[in-house]
Amino acid sequence: MNIKTLYPFPAIVGQEELKLSLILNAINPGTGGVLIRGEKGTAKSTAVRSLASLLPEIEVVAGCLFGLNPEETAVVGRCEGCCLCGRQGGTVRRPVRVVTLPLNATEDRLAGGIDFEKTTRDGKRTVQPGLLAKAHRGILYVDEVNLLDDHLVDVMLEASASGENRIEREGVSLSHPARFILVGTMNPEEGDLRPQLLDRFGLCVEVKAEIDREMRVTTMEQRESFDAAPATFIERFAAETQELAQRIEKARRFLPKVQMPGRLRALISELCTEARVAGHRADLIIEQAARALAAFSERLEVEDEDITRVAQLALRHRQREPGPPPPPPEEKQHDDHDHSHDEEPPEEESEQEENPNQDEQPDDQEQPPPESKPEQDPGDTGSSGGTPDESKEPTKPANPDAKEKVFEVGATFKVKPFNASKDRVFRRGSGRRSRSRISGMQGRYVKSTMPRGGKDVALDATLRAAAPYQRHRQSDCAIAIRPEDIREKVRERRIGNFLLFVVDASGSMGARGRMTATKGAIMSLLLDAYQKRDKVAMISFNKTEARLNLPPTSSIDMAARLLAEMPVGGRTPLNAALVKVDEVLRGQLVRDPTSRPIVVLITDGRSNVAIADGKPIDECLELARRLSREERVRFILVDTEEQGLIRFGLAVKIAEALKARYFQTAELKADTLIDLIKE
Repeated sequence: MNIKTLYPFPAIVGQEELKLSLILNAINPGTGGVLIRGEKGTAKSTAVRSLASLLPEIEVVAGCLFGLNPEETAVVGRCEGCCLCGRQGGTVRRPVRVVTLPLNATEDRLAGGIDFEKTTRDGKRTVQPGLLAKAHRGILYVDEVNLLDDHLVDVMLEASASGENRIEREGVSLSHPARFILVGTMNPEEGDLRPQLLDRFGLCVEVKAEIDREMRVTTMEQRESFDAAPATFIERFAAETQELAQRIEKARRFLPKVQMPGRLRALISELCTEARVAGHRADLIIEQAARALAAFSERLEVEDEDITRVAQLALRHRQREPGPPPPPPEEKQHDDHDHSHDEEPPEEESEQEENPNQDEQPDDQEQPPPESKPEQDPGDTGSSGGTPDESKEPTKPANPDAKEKVFEVGATFKVKPFNASKDRVFRRGSGRRSRSRISGMQGRYVKSTMPRGGKDVALDATLRAAAPYQRHRQSDCAIAIRPEDIREKVRERRIGNFLLFVVDASGSMGARGRMTATKGAIMSLLLDAYQKRDKVAMISFNKTEARLNLPPTSSIDMAARLLAEMPVGGRTPLNAALVKVDEVLRGQLVRDPTSRPIVVLITDGRSNVAIADGKPIDECLELARRLSREERVRFILVDTEEQGLIRFGLAVKIAEALKARYFQTAELKADTLIDLIKE
């Protein structure tokens, strides 16, 4: 990269938050890097590369491949056994580097590995530094960081957090400093980062195309001028660039003197508490960024305005939505408790919501006396208030007069990422959901392994395995390779999953608009399935049966249409639904034994229709335990039961029996850092 031909930083039109975030990191690397989210063509890459022209040259040990300065080499044992610099002695000055991490990089390219040429020539393993070593004291730039392989992201973020990289590969063990400004860019339309990875970026900036006509015209004119005559254009902004570079260098020297008043630390804590952020990283980042901003403004003390300005950058990707509303008064909650035993027609429920002064139960519906309620199993009651014997009859409706009602689809939202766990099974397919090892020669080469009988030879790994033995092998070839040296490539790619939605359409789901919110949550999951190229199927259950409304298909539109038209009413035959789930899963796993289905069960858990003799809830738990024995299937249970003082908590028990990830409806939203579903 030639700094002399970079687009000038001050010439970037607009994007003030982006430029400020980069400057704060240049002043104080403790700010923790920047994540830039936004549309294509919004100067993300241009701004990052231009930042290097504002930074002063650094002093490094001559020939050091790790970019160490003299103070770092003075650490006891730091350079012992290295000798990669050739012991040239002295120091040199060079510009700060912007090191780009490509999406197809391998782990040894990022962290470091064996230098094949030197190992072959000298007959002993020699380290080849990776991109983390090259980025030391510079900028590590990752374009489309959300598309980077997870294991590379883990290595990169570990080095960024600790300031050190450790190479443990093929008989080599070495550690070296790795302190850099981490800058990642991403287009949210192509998928998001896991919440725990988002939190590792200090600041977050949202960039959008300018909507002001004059600014867009200025952008076009300046870019055309730069392309036509780069030297002339750079000279035009030379004074501004030099002035900004001097301000940054001065702020770096000023930074250790900047003080943070105690009252402002209290303000930081208050802001983080209001944003409901997880952990304390946000508090520390805000303090570091505010100190950098004060130093940039040539002030010895942080002010309220500094905190307010940087807090939005530090909290944007960390803040979580407010929790559920407080429970209703106790008297009203008891009424809800009584009402929850009976699956009424949805029309009656909606009328009660419109008239809160009316009793929860219609006058013409018989109710058991209140004192008998605690003795009755909530999972064993029906909408007619029948006896346990009646509830065991799957062919007898609970309330023949109950009418079904169709609820509209509620508001959609961005859901949390959920994927099938990684394993060692080789699969075929395509999609965007879960990473999997791929059979065949497609997919990204991520590492090598001992041969499995295929033809996808990993030449680089094979040569590295053979290199240490070349001096001892007699051969007319330049390199002697033996069968035990052969390595094969392990490839990965994202594939789609099979998602089976199991939807509770019983009467209890119609109470207080729960089905509207539930349909909104399901629609959000369907939209996510469309983006990830998943196949979906849908089972609904109410009255006395469970139905496969939609066989496995890639048509999300059909699933959405069926969801919108799905009626609600009757009892809760959850047990029949679990039997139907088992039937669908068996067929899917016979067709594709390597698939990893994900079952999303949406219910309040109030099973009240048994298939055989016995309590419905006990039978339900036993069926759930049987389903959980299939290790290839993952279960997610979304509990739709209302929050309140009295809850049955049956969905929690079912989730435990299924070994399922448990959510309440509000927890499905992506704007939270509680990553309940690990990738």
